[in-house]
Amino acid sequence: MTTPSAPALSAIGLGVGYGSRLVAADLHLHVDAGSWVALVGRNGCGKSTVLRALSRLMPARSGQILLDGQAISSLPTREIARRMAVLPQGPQPPAGITVRELVELGRHPHRALLGPLSAADREAVEDAMNLTGTAEYAHRYVDRLSGGERQRVWLALALAQQTDLLLLDEPTTFLDIGHQLEVLDLVARLRAARGLTVVTVLHDLGHAARYADRMVILDEGRILADGRPEQVVTPELVRRAFGVEATVLTDPVTGTPVVLPHTPASSPHVPQVVRS
Repeated sequence: MTTPSAPALSAIGLGVGYGSRLVAADLHLHVDAGSWVALVGRNGCGKSTVLRALSRLMPARSGQILLDGQAISSLPTREIARRMAVLPQGPQPPAGITVRELVELGRHPHRALLGPLSAADREAVEDAMNLTGTAEYAHRYVDRLSGGERQRVWLALALAQQTDLLLLDEPTTFLDIGHQLEVLDLVARLRAARGLTVVTVLHDLGHAARYADRMVILDEGRILADGRPEQVVTPELVRRAFGVEATVLTDPVTGTPVVLPHTPASSPHVPQVVRS
């Protein structure tokens, strides 16, 4: 009998917050290897905070995070960076850095301290830039690129780490619709080509439903719904999670749910949170 493999990433009884504010409590989440999980929910529901905790960018107050079955709190930072690449929301490049120089930073977890790039490092950098279409402007300064170009460079940096797990916090923020689709299509192609496991925080329900295998709706730091897009994107759950009445249709091209919001939901249908 085959023993099931451990999830690529797990949160078990996770509690996380800022100062006196607890953002999430007793949260349980498992991400299977090779899957694409999208975290969605209204502003302030805890999506980015949970992602930061999953990547150990902020400490958990309770519970634990497991990376390939190992407690992430016990792993050295360099070891985590060899196994997990994280793209935070709206990253800012160092001043005066070129595309190639930025992508080379992705090799730091694999290099000796202050050591030169090895042949394997250079190959990984070239491969990452070719996959993301950034090699053509390798010598340009990052801060002079368009939003879409810059996002591809940050993805190249993450790919240069050569991890199997990719965590992206709002990778389409501040991009127009064309560049949003460009970035998400790129992630989808890279996932297929490399067998990546992807966790993304996304605002757009249509994008999340189109690209992710699984959607998790967060509400006040709790999981309101977890399942395939067609299970999660329903008028009732949209009403409960976002406080709007909506029609949910099926995209005739992609076969995925599309949300057409109408009006704010009337107060009896929206759960009220009472704070002292």
